Amino acid sequence: MQKEQLIAKFQELYGEGGEIRTYFAPGRVNLIGEHTDYNGGHVFPCALTMGTWAVVRNRADRKLGFYSLNFEKLGIIETSLDELVPNKDAGWTNYPKGVMWAFEKRGYELTHGMDILIYGNIPNGSGLSSSASLEVLTGLMLKDTFGFEDISMIDLALIGQYSENNFNGCNCGIMDQFASAMGKKDHAIFLDTNTLKYEYAPVVLENAKIVIINSKVKHSLVDSAYNDRRNECETALKELQKVTDIKTLGDLTEDGFEQYKDAIKDPVRQKRAKHAVYENQRTIRAVEALRNNDVKLFGQLMNASHESLRHDYEVSCEEIDILVDLAQAMPGVIGSRITGGGFGGCTVSIVEDATVDRFIEEIGKTYKEKVGHEAEFYVVEIGDGAKIV
Repeated sequence: MQKEQLIAKFQELYGEGGEIRTYFAPGRVNLIGEHTDYNGGHVFPCALTMGTWAVVRNRADRKLGFYSLNFEKLGIIETSLDELVPNKDAGWTNYPKGVMWAFEKRGYELTHGMDILIYGNIPNGSGLSSSASLEVLTGLMLKDTFGFEDISMIDLALIGQYSENNFNGCNCGIMDQFASAMGKKDHAIFLDTNTLKYEYAPVVLENAKIVIINSKVKHSLVDSAYNDRRNECETALKELQKVTDIKTLGDLTEDGFEQYKDAIKDPVRQKRAKHAVYENQRTIRAVEALRNNDVKLFGQLMNASHESLRHDYEVSCEEIDILVDLAQAMPGVIGSRITGGGFGGCTVSIVEDATVDRFIEEIGKTYKEKVGHEAEFYVVEIGDGAKIV
C-alpha cells in the first residue's frame, strides 16, 4: 500500500479535511540472541522494511476511532481516552490503547482524541514483532501529535515494553520495541539489554541474503510458556546468587556457569539457565565474527543457537525443526535458526545468492509434504527504525 492509498482510505472512512499525518514503524528479525533480553544478556536484531503504518487526524473531543485494514470486518472500533483499560473484546486495539495508558501513567496528558487508520504488512503471529511495531508506532504518533519533545526514541521503546508488560500482560523484554524504534538501514543493533548500551554493526553479506520462513503455525503455548521460561530463569538466578555475585544470568561466562551450575537444584531450570548464559556468549562472538567478515562462523553460531533453543530452552516445535533441519542440510545455507518467542512463527537463514531460488522451492515443497500446509518465504532487507512518513 502506498501512502496516497492509505490517506484515500482514511478519508473514505473518516471524512476529509483537517491535518492528516502518516507514520511507520518496522517489524524486526533477531539474527541471534534469543530469550537473552530478559536475562540481562545481549541481542542482535535488525529492523525490517516491512512494518506497520498509521494515518492519524486529531479530534476535538476525547473519542478514539481505530480502523485496521488487516481486520476490515471489524469496521471502525470506537472508544475514548476515558476507557483506557485492557479488554478482551477490544482485540488488537489493546496495543495502541496500552501505549496511551502508559503515556498517561508517565504524566503525559493526552488532551484530545484522534481517528486512526492502521495497516501492517508483517504477517500476524509470525514472530516478527507486529505488536512491538504497533506499540512504537503509537508512541511516535503521540510524541509528534502532542509535541512531547522530551521523549526520545529509546523512551518510546521502553514505554512500548512497559505497556505490553503491564497492560497486555505479556512479560516481554526490551528487544522488539528497541529494534523497531532504533533500527538503522543495513545494520543490526548489538544491544546489551541490561544497560541499554548499544552499537550498530554493519551487516555486510556479500553474495548472500537473509531469508525468513514463516511456518504459518502459532501454538497457543506461546504466552504462557514465555512467562514460564522467564520464571524458571529468575528462580535459577536466585539460586546462583547464593554462590556467586551476579546481577543477571548475562553476567556469567560459560566457564562460570559450569563452575556454579549445581547451585540450581532443578535439572529443567539448569537447562534454561544454561541456554541464557551460552546464548549470550554466542551472540557476543557472532557480532565479532561479522566484524571480521567471518560469515561462516556467524552461520555456525546461528545453528548452535537453534540447537540450544530446541533442547535446552525447549521453545521450538516440530514444524520449525523441520524447516531448520531442511535448511541446515542444504549446501549454500550459511546458518539457520528459529527466531522470536517460539512455538511456531519464523526461522531466519543466511543463504548464498545462488541458492536462494532452490532454497525456497525445495524447502517449500518438502515442508508442505510433511506438514500439510504451505510456508511463506520473505527475502528481506534491513531498514530504518520508526519515522514520520
